[in-house]
Amino acid sequence: MAHQSTISVTALTAPKAAPPLFSLVPHLSPPPSLSLMSSFIKYKSLCFLHFSFSRVPWLFHVFLSFFFFFFFFFFFKSLALFFLGFQPMFTLCIWEKDPMMNQNSLKTLTTKFSQISLEDFPGVVRVVPNRILSLQTTRSWDFLHVNPHSGTGILSKSLSGFGSIIGIIDTGIWPESDSFKDKGMGKIPSRWHGTCQEGEQFNRSNCNRKIIGARWYIKGYEADFGKLDTSGGVEFLSPRDAVGHGTHTASIAAGSLVKNANFRGLARGLARGGAPSAQLAVYKVCWSTGGCSSADVLAAFDDAVLDGVDVLSVSLGSSPPLTAYFDDSLAIGSFHAVAKGISVVCSAGNSGPYPQTVINTAPWIISVAASTIDRAFRTVITLGNNQTLVGQALYTGKNVNKFYSFVYGESIVSQDSDEESARGCDIGSLNATLARGNVVLCFQTRSQRFSATAIRTVQTVGGVGLIFAKSPSKDVTQSMGIPCVEVDLVTGTSLLTYMVSTSKPMVKFSPTKTKVGLQSSPEVAYFSSRGPSSLSPSVLKPDIAAPGVSILAAWSPAASSPTIDMTQKELPPENFMIESGTSMACPHVSGIVALLNSMYPTWSPAAIKSALITTASVKDEYGLNVVAEGAPYKQADPFDYGGGHVDPNKAMDPGLIYDMGMKDYVHFLCSMGYNTTAIHLITKSPCPKNRNRNLLLNLNLPSIIIPNLKKSLAVSRTVTNVGPEESVYIAQVEAPPGTNVRVEPWILSFNSTTKKLKFKVFFCSRQRLLGRYSFGHLLWGDGFHAVRIPLIIGTVTADL
Repeated sequence: MAHQSTISVTALTAPKAAPPLFSLVPHLSPPPSLSLMSSFIKYKSLCFLHFSFSRVPWLFHVFLSFFFFFFFFFFFKSLALFFLGFQPMFTLCIWEKDPMMNQNSLKTLTTKFSQISLEDFPGVVRVVPNRILSLQTTRSWDFLHVNPHSGTGILSKSLSGFGSIIGIIDTGIWPESDSFKDKGMGKIPSRWHGTCQEGEQFNRSNCNRKIIGARWYIKGYEADFGKLDTSGGVEFLSPRDAVGHGTHTASIAAGSLVKNANFRGLARGLARGGAPSAQLAVYKVCWSTGGCSSADVLAAFDDAVLDGVDVLSVSLGSSPPLTAYFDDSLAIGSFHAVAKGISVVCSAGNSGPYPQTVINTAPWIISVAASTIDRAFRTVITLGNNQTLVGQALYTGKNVNKFYSFVYGESIVSQDSDEESARGCDIGSLNATLARGNVVLCFQTRSQRFSATAIRTVQTVGGVGLIFAKSPSKDVTQSMGIPCVEVDLVTGTSLLTYMVSTSKPMVKFSPTKTKVGLQSSPEVAYFSSRGPSSLSPSVLKPDIAAPGVSILAAWSPAASSPTIDMTQKELPPENFMIESGTSMACPHVSGIVALLNSMYPTWSPAAIKSALITTASVKDEYGLNVVAEGAPYKQADPFDYGGGHVDPNKAMDPGLIYDMGMKDYVHFLCSMGYNTTAIHLITKSPCPKNRNRNLLLNLNLPSIIIPNLKKSLAVSRTVTNVGPEESVYIAQVEAPPGTNVRVEPWILSFNSTTKKLKFKVFFCSRQRLLGRYSFGHLLWGDGFHAVRIPLIIGTVTADL
């Protein structure tokens, strides 16, 4: 089942015990990044703000000096670091002093305090409300042709990511997993400044040469939900993972080699991460009992920058409607990471297949869509008349080769429900007496789309199995207690025809078998969020697609709740799990970025991103155009997969790159209409005197998207040669339908002195009506390299 990453503003609950009036937690931040981050925690609401010492009056410094006197340890530590070139950053927590106040007077007080004392505070850049985020492998690396058997492939050329450090901002890690053993790992780099923070069932010995750092963050979360209760054993106040999500993503990115890895006998083989020689730094910000506080996420970003990571993998995000970049903790934290040369990779969201649902849309982030691989989990269904049909499942329990009575959900509707709900096996819709001991057939409906819901319903009423008919999709839902076989609607209709043709319909399941190479891939996953960006439509999102469907990777045994199969046998906890989501696609790209970082340590995050996008494939393994799952299936376009499906071996030799620096991102923010003072305080860079909206279109991205083309427009780009010095590239254009495209110059010649060249692309619309988006591409070729960028045009009538 796909992991969804969402963000929502929620009311805070009061702490269970009366907290101290003030609580200071120091962090360190270099001058270009956030100078001071404060979390003002009130009785019913939480916010945090960005603050700069360099912009406040000298009297305020005097006040702070007296204030810090009472916290002398932090004062002297911060003062020393200040003179060493660092500015201290604090998390300041303030609780309402009188919890007995009634709710109305409390709201009035906090509102006035927020507006007067925070917005007007000297040096305050912006007050940002705290939000709660929630979470969003191994045939996949072989499918991507990242394997150690090729002496010329990216894995060999990069020494398997040796020297790179990947930071994982997630739910923590299960350090005892075989995926994190440090046999054969190199020494911890001398540039590493992180720590192994101890906590509940986690000490320094849990870190090694693979997991070189681990931290955990709870203050922002507890401000929203109160003190975290771990007495039930569902969570650990430490970097230890109780959810499994963080362990899964970390092992996808950089897991060590594990032989005979499998999920209950399925997907058996050699499990490994994309960059197995890279080292991991873990930042636990998400908790099993809730989401992920944006205040904690920002603190994790800040620590990761100081610790010395090279790549940050963040399978989190905020669902639409998207907030402004300066109100988005992920956008803010990633901006400052990229400013330090750290590539930030994020999941693109699981709200597909609907348009404009893509998340993490800042241009400095690499946003990853999810795609399928060529592995299937075939399960044979045998009917009472010996007819056989095939579906997919993840069930290997005992006693499946046995015939059971077969009933249709709509035919056993409960008295308190209706036929449509029962058809989809919605919660409470089935008659327990008629369902008990039977296999139930359910159909996906408009109001009930998910097989996971049907599984719970059938289990609750005592059913022994489920067949769930749905729109075609390669994502398979787990079912621990009873078998759940997923089929398409054609197969479901055949089953229904059989049921009405006999008085005693019977069915049995064969054990699930793992099959490779029987389904065309890659395809864009049904659940993967689609573009265009609802916040900045001129920035193409997602950027790239990578495997994110039915991925086998390491898991936390603590996340495996006791499960009874259909023979009433308790199943053991899992050390490996099969999961789907853009959360799984994200660390695939993070691992590839770590490999590229090992090969090209001086490349900027924008250069690495360009290499991924311009070399991506838009064909499947059979040379056909990639398709996107949906209703209906369609040929995929850049709003589904960005530049295409990631091709790691081609990405290591891109030929040309579209590079950018922080100045370009600052100009982008200025063109978005953000406050100049706020931008300068955070970025230390001024906006241009004359703001030009065309700066958005001329941002040097490896794509060109014009959301509103009226008549004609010229867009410029600059490419840098990273291939042979003496190179000549010729432009080839596939124009978006309804648009004329011209490139000037159409030949680019590079030599030892000419490394960068600028070109313009002229667009002229032939349409005079309001149209939909159309797609094409521009390809620069030298006979060896094919540097491809998408062209996307949305036309409007001239009088709009």
